[in-house]
Amino acid sequence: MDETQRAQLFELADLIMAIGRHLQVAKADEGESWTPLESAVMRYIDHRPGSTATQAAEATRLISSNFSRALRKLEQKGMVRREADPQDARRVRLHPTRKAGENLRHLEDTWSRLLAEAVPDTEETATVVSTLRQIESHLIARTGRG
Repeated sequence: MDETQRAQLFELADLIMAIGRHLQVAKADEGESWTPLESAVMRYIDHRPGSTATQAAEATRLISSNFSRALRKLEQKGMVRREADPQDARRVRLHPTRKAGENLRHLEDTWSRLLAEAVPDTEETATVVSTLRQIESHLIARTGRG
């Protein structure tokens, strides 16, 4: 990797982090009060309903105490419910609630409005989304967690 590529990749990561902070603030401005850890846990459960707490903790790369705290807060907010595994009653599966689905739709409206001004071209948006999915998939595969 040459210095130009190294600088570009660093800038990409820095911009992703900055954009994430702006989106987090926009969510808070809309009345949502979630920590970044709660957001990471909720995102995993939304994308993989029925996963176990162990799977979610490993995939989000959170230590068990931080994961447990985030999960408890999400349960208190009515966003996550636990269900016994039908094959093994000792195991608990995590599912998003109806309230979580409503919140996700609200978040989709908020973030879509915000980003539509910045990236109005549908094809450009598709390219950016595809690139970011590729980056996320690579990073997940690299850690062996998903």
